[in-house]
Formats: sequence, structure tokens, C-alpha cells
Amino acid sequence: MARPKKFRRVEFFPEYTYFVPWGKRKCEIEEIVLNVEELEAMRLRDIEKLTQEECAKRMNVSRQTFQNIIDSAREKVSKALIDGRGIRIGGGHYTTKHCKFRCLDCNAVYQMNFERDKYTCPQCGSKNVVCSKKAEFCRRWCEKE
Repeated sequence: MARPKKFRRVEFFPEYTYFVPWGKRKCEIEEIVLNVEELEAMRLRDIEKLTQEECAKRMNVSRQTFQNIIDSAREKVSKALIDGRGIRIGGGHYTTKHCKFRCLDCNAVYQMNFERDKYTCPQCGSKNVVCSKKAEFCRRWCEKE
């Protein structure tokens, strides 16, 4: 059985999530989807100027995984700029310190570490789990996946 895919830790969420070339209407262009963790990788490396190792640690991934994420992000942004495509930011496989889940059976509150944590409590194994926050932040980011 394959190892479960780990979530990438993300600390930043953009206010604006859609960009189009000047003079083109949204309905006239092809769009490229930039995952939230790809944006985070570019932010950490290119704006905060962290090393690859520091970035990987902050995102809770290996250095090779971080490199794969940032390579994908840079390729997508380059294609969008060169080909005049729109960029939509959203989706991906990430977790954040802002969102936690709560088990309705054992009342444990926890952060997601693996995909299975979205559906099964890591403490008691119950499938009766819910997002512990019902704030605007969760509705905007957590439930989009």
C-alpha cells in the first residue's frame, strides 16, 4: 500500500486569486491554475529569499518535493506571461495552521497532516469529524477543495 500523501503547509493566502492580461476579457482567454502551495513556494523562495532547505522545512516537505513544487509554479507563471493566459490561484494539496478539525466523538482538535485526517480522527479513528472553524476564512479556502 502506498504511503499517504502529506499536505504541504501554507502560511499565506492571496486576496486576489485571478489575473488576466490587460485588454483581454476573462471569457476570451485560457487560464492556468496555480495551486496554493505553488504560490507559497514562490513566495518563500523568491520574495522572502529563504534557502531551498528553509523553504522545504516551512512547507513540511522534502527538499526534492519543494523543488518539484516551485519548478511547476514557475513553469505555469512563465507560460501564462508568454502565451497571454489568465492565472487562477486555487486548489492544491495543502494545510494551514489557521484550519483545524474536531472529532465529534472524542472531542480532539487537530491539524491535518495527511489526506486521511480530513475524514478520520487520528486520535480515535472516528469518521465523525468537522472543520472546527466556521469563519469566513474556512469557507473561502478549506471548502474549495
